[in-house]
Amino acid sequence: MNNSEKSKQELIRENQELKEEISSLKKINEKNELILQNQDFITKKSSEHALEESVKEYKNLIEISPIAMCIIKDWHTIYFNPTAIHLFGAESEQEIVGKHILELVHPDFHELINENSKYLAENGYVNMQEQRYFKLDGTILDVETQAKSIRFNDTNATLVVIKDITDRKKAEIALKESEERYKALHNASFGGIVIHDKGRILECNKGLSEITGYSYEELIGMDGLLLIDISTREMVLKNILTGYEKSYEAMGVRKNGEVYPVRLEARNVPYKGKNVRTVEFRDITEIKAAEQELIVAKLHAEESDRLKSAFLANMSHEIRTPMNGILGFAELLKEPNLTENELQKYIRIIEKSGIRMLNIINDIVDISKIEAGLMKLNITETNINEQIEYIYTFFKPEVESKGLTLFKFTPLSNQKAVLNTDREKVYAILTNLVKNSVKYTEKGSIEFGYEIIETIGDSSYFQFFVKDTGIGISPDRTQAIFERFIQADISDTKANQGAGLGLSITKAYVEMLGGNIWVESTQGLGSTFYFTLPYQSDFNSKKITSKLESSVLKSIDFKLKILIVEDDEVSELLLSETVKLFSREIIRARTGAEAIEACKKDLDIDLILMDIRLPELGGYEATRKIREFNKKVFIVAQTAFGLSGSREKAIEAGCNAYISKPINKEELRCILFDHFKK
Repeated sequence: MNNSEKSKQELIRENQELKEEISSLKKINEKNELILQNQDFITKKSSEHALEESVKEYKNLIEISPIAMCIIKDWHTIYFNPTAIHLFGAESEQEIVGKHILELVHPDFHELINENSKYLAENGYVNMQEQRYFKLDGTILDVETQAKSIRFNDTNATLVVIKDITDRKKAEIALKESEERYKALHNASFGGIVIHDKGRILECNKGLSEITGYSYEELIGMDGLLLIDISTREMVLKNILTGYEKSYEAMGVRKNGEVYPVRLEARNVPYKGKNVRTVEFRDITEIKAAEQELIVAKLHAEESDRLKSAFLANMSHEIRTPMNGILGFAELLKEPNLTENELQKYIRIIEKSGIRMLNIINDIVDISKIEAGLMKLNITETNINEQIEYIYTFFKPEVESKGLTLFKFTPLSNQKAVLNTDREKVYAILTNLVKNSVKYTEKGSIEFGYEIIETIGDSSYFQFFVKDTGIGISPDRTQAIFERFIQADISDTKANQGAGLGLSITKAYVEMLGGNIWVESTQGLGSTFYFTLPYQSDFNSKKITSKLESSVLKSIDFKLKILIVEDDEVSELLLSETVKLFSREIIRARTGAEAIEACKKDLDIDLILMDIRLPELGGYEATRKIREFNKKVFIVAQTAFGLSGSREKAIEAGCNAYISKPINKEELRCILFDHFKK
């Protein structure tokens, strides 16, 4: 099959895919119309709000479609979905809506657009076509488009589905250029030409020297098989002995030992009274590289298509199911003589269906934010024991209703089970994993919690686990389950109860928080999901404990003049009480500037407790300025942020030590004891 035939088949296949996509959109439009038909009645019921919100979210699915779509009326654009806005390089819909369609189409295709307009008016659709569009910045887009007449906002309009094929066209051009280059080299005899008698080289051209790295003098008289890598030498020898005259590939070897792909083609010819063979050597390294690039590009395209298909299949199912509940029970609400119990039951089902649809939308929005880099972290002090207790309490009734047992494991005290992390994301991670275990476990138990893993150095980490006795996961799927929309490939019916985004979102959250996630599973016996989060304070806590046992618990007999730099009154009071035991005088400053002035007036200050986040002048800058005239005072940085790199920033600014809020009294005392008992 030649390239032209392949291209035709690819275009036919891609045209069919877009037809299917148009069909899916048509179904969505039909469902939207059905929803609107039932809206008047539903609004009379107490479930009005839930239903309206569900319908709204359903309509909004088109907004997050991975397929670029626009709507045209009277030759002017009136709507672009976000994918189309991004495709055309616009920042917002306002930048592009209202433009005449010919402003976006390459002049070479204006005539085609005019013909399509006539055809569309007569037939209501235009099949897949290759065209060229312009981005707003003038960049050319190679696209495939398909158009269909629709009703939009009670008026006739045209829906255009746009598929970006720029990369494919570039690949096709690259391949064509590569093939043309290869043919030119062949026709011009730029490749290696050799004449040999039973393998012994009698004559060759300059091209052979260039390919192999041998000089002309070295090549003449050489055994030509030495130019062939040992891996394919036997095959080449067989072709020489049998007089094989068709083109074939082998592996050549250059003078420097480099192995490379080579195409050989030989002919038996008379030469100086002998029957010999002339062979053309073609170095096909570039062609092979281009082929590999095309293979990779094809695999990427196929994966993209697979994910798109999975998305559409899952969304079709996930939307249809709650919509069936909404529309079906809304219809039942029309029945006369409904009992109060029946009425409330139907309303609850409609509400539940609406919530399920809303969750689907939220998952899609979350994964979109993650992919776009818009998901932000809110780092706060988080008590892990409290999080686990809340989740335990939430899931316990559901777990027990299935005849299962739920266990929690929290080995640390509440005082020590504190992380500087994003509380909501930790909650979402644990909730997703526990919910997943509940879904796939029919008997036995579910256990979740954490343990502390110590590492070499001044750090430790929380290792969380969610363990179940469910159906398990086959070994070939333990990595795939964390990919987007992966549930579309799962045959188990329970897998169809979600959008296939939960574990993907969970993995993204874990990695955003600086951790890792994995699963260990035995099919039929259950699974254990693990994830880690950094825990800076555990190892330090153990060091502190040992030091306190050996030193701090002894009598503290030094008295210090202490400057507390803190703009929060409560934090200041706490610090004052903490250091009162070993202070002879406490001075207070609310800003960095006040701290500097206090140090200038009183050069015998022994200790500064420096808050990093201060009004006017921050703690880092205040420390630098103090160090300009006072190198001896002991400065401890204190912060509520606890972000990675904060300790290093504090030391770089001139602080002697670093401690995170909430201040651990024993840890602070230990730091001071180490320094002032020297």
